Amino acid sequence: MTGPAASSDVLSELRAAFVPHGVFLRGVISFAADQTAPVLKDGRAAGSVVLLGNIGGSIWPAFERWRGAIAVRDVQNPLDTWSKTVIEPVARAFGATAYFPSDPPWQPFQQWARRAEGLEASPLGILIHPEYGLWHGYRGALGFERVLAPTLLGNREHPCNHCPDKPCLSSCPARAILPSGFQIAPCRTHLRTPGGKAGCMAAGCIARNACPVGVDYRYSPEQLHFHMDALSL
Repeated sequence: MTGPAASSDVLSELRAAFVPHGVFLRGVISFAADQTAPVLKDGRAAGSVVLLGNIGGSIWPAFERWRGAIAVRDVQNPLDTWSKTVIEPVARAFGATAYFPSDPPWQPFQQWARRAEGLEASPLGILIHPEYGLWHGYRGALGFERVLAPTLLGNREHPCNHCPDKPCLSSCPARAILPSGFQIAPCRTHLRTPGGKAGCMAAGCIARNACPVGVDYRYSPEQLHFHMDALSL
């Protein structure tokens, strides 16, 4: 079966497969013959890619259950490992190729997200969603030989254009957020100071928390602490 109905069936089945893990289908990109498409595991060009990720803390309960198991307690890069544990079996079941932001050859996840969801970068460098704000992410993608119906979006206004105060810029204690972009070196230096440990490390990035968009999707304290630990390494 081909066409829009077939695309709808595949996407519905994918959504159902990822429900137990809190992973959402974040959008679909289709590749025309004149576009650069990722390569599938059999060497052919992908006809479409389905982006996968979290909305707010959707993945956290499933990830915590997995991480709590004795066998995986000391796994390096646990969130990346969990993502592969969840996504790769679904890829095999659907005859798709799995791509991950952590693995070469590096795929253009940021570009895909811009195309699939019409997002733009915030001053922190994180793509900001008009509803979820800075509280979302991309854990992987599935490549298909077939062309699935692409995500169709209207023109989305960049939320930062309607934020006159831009508290993310003024609240960063490390002064790591500049017009030229996010500066990771001063951020990491600050996180090692007593002020950084008591502030951002304890309760999450102060600048990120200051963003007024998507506050209902803000990560839990446990998830915030996990991500800050990873950033400070």
